[in-house]
Amino acid sequence: MNIKQAKQEILHTLQAYLARDALGNYRIPSVRQRPVLLMGPPGVGKTQIMEQIAAESGVGLVAYTITHHTRQSAMGLPFIERRSYGGREYAVTEYTMSEILASVHNLMERTGIRQGILFLDEINCVSETLAPMMLQFLQCKTFGNQRLPEGWLIVAAGNPAEYNRSVREFDLVTLDRVRRIDVEADFAVWKEYASRKGLHGAVVSYLDIRRENFYRVEASVDGPRFATARGWEDLAELIAVYEDLGLRVDRDVIGQYIQFPDIARDFAHYLDLYAKYRRTYQVEAVLEGRWEAVTVSELRAAPFDEKIAVMGLLLSRLSDCAREVRRQDALASALHTDLSQYRDALAAGGHGERELEEILKCRRAALVQSEEAGHLDPETRDLFQREIQTLESYLSRLRQETPPDSMEAVRGWFAQVVEDRARLGADTGKWFDCAFRFLEEALGQGQELVLFVTEITAGYDASWFVEHFGCDAYFRHNRELLLDNRRTRLQGRIVKASRQENGGNSIS
Repeated sequence: MNIKQAKQEILHTLQAYLARDALGNYRIPSVRQRPVLLMGPPGVGKTQIMEQIAAESGVGLVAYTITHHTRQSAMGLPFIERRSYGGREYAVTEYTMSEILASVHNLMERTGIRQGILFLDEINCVSETLAPMMLQFLQCKTFGNQRLPEGWLIVAAGNPAEYNRSVREFDLVTLDRVRRIDVEADFAVWKEYASRKGLHGAVVSYLDIRRENFYRVEASVDGPRFATARGWEDLAELIAVYEDLGLRVDRDVIGQYIQFPDIARDFAHYLDLYAKYRRTYQVEAVLEGRWEAVTVSELRAAPFDEKIAVMGLLLSRLSDCAREVRRQDALASALHTDLSQYRDALAAGGHGERELEEILKCRRAALVQSEEAGHLDPETRDLFQREIQTLESYLSRLRQETPPDSMEAVRGWFAQVVEDRARLGADTGKWFDCAFRFLEEALGQGQELVLFVTEITAGYDASWFVEHFGCDAYFRHNRELLLDNRRTRLQGRIVKASRQENGGNSIS
């Protein structure tokens, strides 16, 4: 299955393991709660989905790369304890708590979250001395004489033997005590993730054209050659930062991430073309409604790959703008909740600064708890930080200006956030309209427009913007696309019915 399906399967597993009966007991006893063994090639997103599952489920996450541990750190250190048996005293070996299990208890103490996921990566690459302990843990959920707390799902991940020489094969006894999920690289799923995360458009559009280069691992006389999902994601983030700093990403830099020389060379060439198209077609000017007739003619006469790249440039910029609108919308929603709470506190007899300070304190605490629980993706952290900074500015202004009506003052400051959201939405709406007008003028109503509409529909930020702010050109083309799809399906049914009437034979 792909990584998205694996994520859903683990979510379902977590829900089932945490389900309780009417008396509060786990419906599936701890001894029957099999660990999940997630097997798949490196860089497909196994760690990322653990973070997503924890955040979406509201449970804790403790993650370890197990190859970094020794037998002592995983199991604990031995010490001598004196015990009496049958009237005689004996020296008995006990163990300190495992560092891994201690991390689980620490998270529960810090956050108050009692249930979670213990994620052990590279489980089948442990050292010779640690291997028996890890097998015991998968089978019995214990390190030495210490047990994993109830309510914690063990998810172990590993790479198949063809990707790692250090891999150890699990025996039948161990495999019979785990839920094994095998995952494979899937570009369509990764593209959806890339859109959600806002990865650089050059990487996404290149892989759309060269999908066979998304995930490739081969052996050669010079060692392994590989291009992985992780490599493309890390490279995409580097390209975005290099562009902001005015630095060039050349073939050597690309080869440090995409360690498959032919693919690195091909992408370096594409990246140069991508930069050339950006200059030639002046994307910013197009989105502002300013383009020359020669630009339209050049795109109309361009080969298909070039048209796809230009549409990718436009879509990437539109997605960036839509993302800013969505972020501002999320900030406005979070502040609206905060200020509703502030209004209620004032109505209950509050005086102003103290109540806002208490709300700010709660938001700071929520940020710390989310971070310690492993729930903070970059976007959530960004929202927390911007919300806190805005509340801090409101509190500072209240102290400096001491307005007679603190709620009215804060409401006025909040209005600016709402106005910024409306302004960003209006500007982005104009850019969407200009993009469609430019493409219609250059490409007519051909297949390229169908692809453009499809990409907007599939894009997380672009589709969010269209849903919340609308776009007449998108809806018009989408209706035409739906009509074409219905017409094609109807024609298919007519042909099928005709063949059935004629005994399955077509008439020429």
